[in-house]
Amino acid sequence: MISIKNVSKSFRSKQGTLTAVENVNLDINEGEIFGVIGYSGAGKSTLIRMLNRLESPTEGSITIAGREISKISEIELRKARQEISMIFQHFNLLWSRTVRENIAFPLEIAGIPGGERKKRVDELIKLVGLEGRENAYPSQLSGGQKQRVGIARALANNPKVLLCDEATSALDPQTTDAILDLLVDINKRLGLTIVLITHEMHVIRKICHRVAVMESGRIVELGPVLDVFKNPQQPITKRFVQQVTEPEETKDAVEHLLERLPSGKVIQLTFVGEATEQPLITNLIRKFDITANILQGKISQTQSGSYGTLFLHLDGPESELEKALDYINSQQVGVEVIANA
Repeated sequence: MISIKNVSKSFRSKQGTLTAVENVNLDINEGEIFGVIGYSGAGKSTLIRMLNRLESPTEGSITIAGREISKISEIELRKARQEISMIFQHFNLLWSRTVRENIAFPLEIAGIPGGERKKRVDELIKLVGLEGRENAYPSQLSGGQKQRVGIARALANNPKVLLCDEATSALDPQTTDAILDLLVDINKRLGLTIVLITHEMHVIRKICHRVAVMESGRIVELGPVLDVFKNPQQPITKRFVQQVTEPEETKDAVEHLLERLPSGKVIQLTFVGEATEQPLITNLIRKFDITANILQGKISQTQSGSYGTLFLHLDGPESELEKALDYINSQQVGVEVIANA
């Protein structure tokens, strides 16, 4: 569906040449929700803007649905952009237009007749859950409602690809989850290919099938989301995964407990897929002369299955603790000793 080959983008400045994207190669499948994650300055915004040629690559090629976006004429580009829509962090709505009028705007530009336009707008208002707010102005809407308008407007011309530029970073956590659920529903109903960029691993974890991690203009890690959670390779990827697997309160709890624990080990367990369903702790206590105290844990769902982390304090004879760790390893559960009491 989307093929990015040897793409680089450089900008000239008074300080010299700045390379924002360097030799990126990606293939994104039709109907996939693909995430690009990176910190500020990683190059992810420049990359996504090249997909609809808001920026043109300095080198390389970008092909979408068989059309090489990086080389087509301006007339062809206008047609292509009807198939490649975009939603933004700050909504980019027309403040003098109502919800209905904002959604209808791209249909007006495309020359769609009034009756057909009204029917399409009604469909989109229902799809994004804005019934009853059709005549409201953006100033009368919540952040989540504004983004729903942005999504409906982006879908007006039945695009094949939806680009999401930090589409939830201006929203609170509850509203973010509601918008992400909406994007998943749209992906399933319409078979839409969605490419999103973010700096929040929660967004990747919740809705993406695959993820590319960007740093200093390069893709440093790429793979299915569940695999990346299970076995992150690069330091930056590990930091992103820790956003959702090792919250700050866990570190505080572990440090506080270590001050009071006379012995034993604090370990972190990582469960993926079916491993999240096995009675591991019960088996540990039955098989070995140890005690196990749960410090904190959670199980999260990704598009490809379950992913869980659990922090335990294990205590007992050293030989039994070593046997217990060997047993955990044999059960296809990741284990890491993070502290010795």
